[in-house]
Amino acid sequence: MHVQRAADRYRGGEPEAGIDTRHAFSFSGFYDPDNVRFGPLAACNEERLAAGAGFAEHPHRDVEIVTWVIEGQLAHEDSTGHVVTVRPGDLQRLSAGSGARHSERNAGSTPLRFVQMWLTPSDFGGEPEYEVVRGIADSTPYALARAEAVLHVRRLQGGQRAALPDAPWLYVHVVRGVCRLGEEVLREGDAARVLDAVGIEAEAIGSATELLAWEMHAEPHFG
Repeated sequence: MHVQRAADRYRGGEPEAGIDTRHAFSFSGFYDPDNVRFGPLAACNEERLAAGAGFAEHPHRDVEIVTWVIEGQLAHEDSTGHVVTVRPGDLQRLSAGSGARHSERNAGSTPLRFVQMWLTPSDFGGEPEYEVVRGIADSTPYALARAEAVLHVRRLQGGQRAALPDAPWLYVHVVRGVCRLGEEVLREGDAARVLDAVGIEAEAIGSATELLAWEMHAEPHFG
């Protein structure tokens, strides 16, 4: 198990434009050859957007983009015709396939905070796809078939325990609260990377805790 603390993430974004980004992996102008990906997971960005701030329309291809809104409202528009507002507890997926364009901005008057995760698909190309799952339930797995991965949401009260999936690659991100994972204590923004995970449990400490856990089975694919 390797733990990355929130304070150790690479600080990016455009602060002058109201965009504050914390990168878990090499991204854009930051490159660390020892921190490029974990299994098929190539990005886990914590984004904080001020009211009215956002990302202008830009292209993607051959990437699965999964977004989890923590606070505020995320306005999404894409080249496949979707115009959607994503709210806390909603899960958004854009499968870029052979090519898609999208824009994202803070649609509300209060700060927006979300986690965006990029995974490399097992097969490149194909038609773009988009969906939003509203109010995803606790412990309901979300299968990302193109990347042979499953996202699990765990919401725990203080003292509660929950089993995490066994997987060749298990990535756990703490959205809020504090939890114990094996011998490690993780706080908001911390993440754990576990190879060949078997029998891992999370225990909430002191308050309500929310976790995102990726169960990943595919070898990284580079085209």
